[in-house]
Formats: sequence, structure tokens, C-alpha cells
Amino acid sequence: MLHQLSPEELVSNISLHFVPSVAEEWPMLYVERAEGIYLYSPGGKRTMDFTSGIAVANVGHCHPKVVEAACSQVRRLIHSAFGLTVNESALLLGQVLPQVLPPGIDMAFFGNSGAEAVEGAIKAARYVTGRPVVIAFEGGFHGRTYGAASVTSAKSKYRLHYEPFVPGIYFAPFPDPYRCPIGEGPEAALEWSLDRIQVIFDRLAAPSEVAAFLVEPIQGEGGYIVPPPGFLGELRRICDQHGILLILDEVQTGFGRTGEMFACQLSGVRPDLMAIAKGIASGFPLSATVGPRDLLVKWQMGAHGTTFGGNPVSCAAALATLEVIREEDLLANCRCMGERLLAGLKCLKERYPIIGEVRGVGLMVAMELIVPGNGKEPNPTAASRLLNEAFARGLLALSAGLRGQVVRMMPPLNLTAEQVDLALDILDDSLAVISN
Repeated sequence: MLHQLSPEELVSNISLHFVPSVAEEWPMLYVERAEGIYLYSPGGKRTMDFTSGIAVANVGHCHPKVVEAACSQVRRLIHSAFGLTVNESALLLGQVLPQVLPPGIDMAFFGNSGAEAVEGAIKAARYVTGRPVVIAFEGGFHGRTYGAASVTSAKSKYRLHYEPFVPGIYFAPFPDPYRCPIGEGPEAALEWSLDRIQVIFDRLAAPSEVAAFLVEPIQGEGGYIVPPPGFLGELRRICDQHGILLILDEVQTGFGRTGEMFACQLSGVRPDLMAIAKGIASGFPLSATVGPRDLLVKWQMGAHGTTFGGNPVSCAAALATLEVIREEDLLANCRCMGERLLAGLKCLKERYPIIGEVRGVGLMVAMELIVPGNGKEPNPTAASRLLNEAFARGLLALSAGLRGQVVRMMPPLNLTAEQVDLALDILDDSLAVISN
């Protein structure tokens, strides 16, 4: 019987039943249960999850309050096609979300994934403006569905063999203070990005044809790149000047990841539309395209739809997740533990020349690895080795960046000081190995 197969046997058969895009992933860790920051494998092996299931388990794995809310909902109602029917959890979430979103963002369309939320935002922007063009940013990642992949440029492999994409998409450079072609630092990076936006306006798409800018407040898959402080404000100014909508993809940065509920709250910039997902429901499939009521009421009935969006179990989990973030003061803990982790990584940078830069906000932190003595040449081999060495010692992190040269960390927001220090010790030991 299949249920009698061992974990090793199940994993060994994975390439027979799953496509290579998932069957050949790294590190293929078999997990039989998870709790808090830890993943448990057969035999009791424990791994610190510094990925949070890719920025999903923001309140930790299987938080008791989230588990209870989901189980309680399962006993009453599992599925309700929202619109055809309505359910209490979704209706409550629709009222609660505006309390944590930026001021004026008070209407939602629920979906299942970040890619869906991005697709919804693009469709809404084109629908309500009547304009065809969307300007995204180089290095951005917005999902794998066709529309989301059309605005993604983190790596060419995400676009390989899928041309032609959705038309009317143009890319401007994201302001990277570490890797800017006209000089290092935030001022040069911001100047470069704004100049190239103007080039798009002058040569490719007049502002009157642009429906929206789509941008991550901090790039995720692109390398955890933190833009200059004035970047979102400049985009807001340009949008206001030309009647363009500003869409923020807060799929990875949302729900406390940066120490604020959403990254845009760090700058005080209010978007016109947001795509939110991942940490919203602690692992239950849920996302939302959100914006101000006076804008989204123009996205009329029949213009978009869903079968599973607003699922009652997912919405119940989301309500519990928001309660945990508030009751346990996880935003403050995120800021505190993020500062501790970042400071520790900067100390490691002083000792290991292989680390070119340490950057991040809250518990969205990364190291960019370079070839020592060769300028800023990306070092994806070192990043891969570091990830493997850390994993062997019980710490799971992820790669990022155009060439995979970045090691990124996004642990749960209820991380403790002891866990931060243990992770830093593991990284120290791992860096010592790969630096020899």
C-alpha cells in the first residue's frame, strides 16, 4: 500500500509523478510536522526555517490560534463560492483588512495566490483607466501565471519558451544602490531609475498611455534589494502628475515582514492598488487585490471572478493570523530581531571578504556574496555552498538575485534572540568552511 512507503521511498519516486520544476528543487527536505520556527523530519531531526515557507508562516508554523480557527471553520463550512454565497469569515476579513492596510485602502477582491493578486491588479488598472501600458521594474518577480510572468524579469529562465507575453509591458531599472551603472549609493541609483523612466515616456510609451507602475517596495526574488528612501515617493509624484496608478506588490513584504504591516508604511506612500498574499493566512491559500473604494467600484460585475477566492477556512486563518500579529506585538519583535540579525551579519561581513553587502529591513534580510578581490563579481557558487553548509547544520535559507549570488533570510516574526544567535553561529561556521 502507498501509505506503507517510507519517506525515503516516497521522495525517491518524486520525479516519476511531479514535473522537474518542483521535483528538482533544493533541498527536498521531507517534513512530517512543523511548529514555530522549526521543521521536523522523520527521526526527530529539527531544522530552523529561515524561509517561513517563502515568507508565508509569518506567525510561525502551526500557530495554535490559527490551527484552532481553521479547524473550527472546517467543522462548519469548508467551501463557499464567494458571491454566489457569502460566509462569515470572508465578510469579517473584508471589514478587518482596512484596519491594517494603508489609509483609504478599503475594498478587496479575494484570490488564492500572489500571482492572482497581481493579475487582478493589472486587470483592474487597465479596466478603470482605459489605458494599455504597464511599467514594471527590472529584477522584479510577480508570479508564474501568464500576466504575472509578463511583468517578471528577475531571471530569464522564468520567461524561457513563453514568448510572446502580454503586450504593453515595459521595464525600468529598479534603483539598486549596490549595483548601479552610474555610481554606487542611493542618490545615483535613484537618478538612474528616474532617468530611464523618462526615457520610456519619451521613446516608448507616452504617460497618457500608461495605466500603472507595478513595483515591489523591496525586491524579493531580485535579491532583497532595498531602494533609496525617496523612491516610492518619486513614483507617487510621477503617477499623480500623469494620472497613472501606482500598484505595489506587497506579496512578500506584507503582513509584518519589514516591521510594519506593509512595507509602504515605512515611507508613508499610499498606493492606488496593492497585491497581498503569502503571510495573510499562515499557509492557507489566500490573496487579495485591494484598493480604495472610489477606484475599485469602477471594476464592475463580470469584469473579474473567482471560484475559491474568499474560502471560509482561509479567511478564518487570516483573521486569526492578524490577531496573533497584534496580540503578540510581532511588528515590534520583527524590528528588534531584525536589527539583531542584521547587526550580526554585518559583523560577519567584516570577517569574511566573500560577503559583498548585507542589507534588509525587519526580518527580510540578505547577504550578497562576491568573488573577493575581483570588484563586485557575483559569486553564486559561494552562495550555493553556504546554503548547503548551513542546511547541513540545521538552518534553511534561500538564494535570490539575478545569478543566485544572494542568500536571503525571512524567518517567522516571533523569532527569539536565542534563535537569531544560533543562526548567526551556524552561518559563521558555514562561512569559515567555504572561505577556506
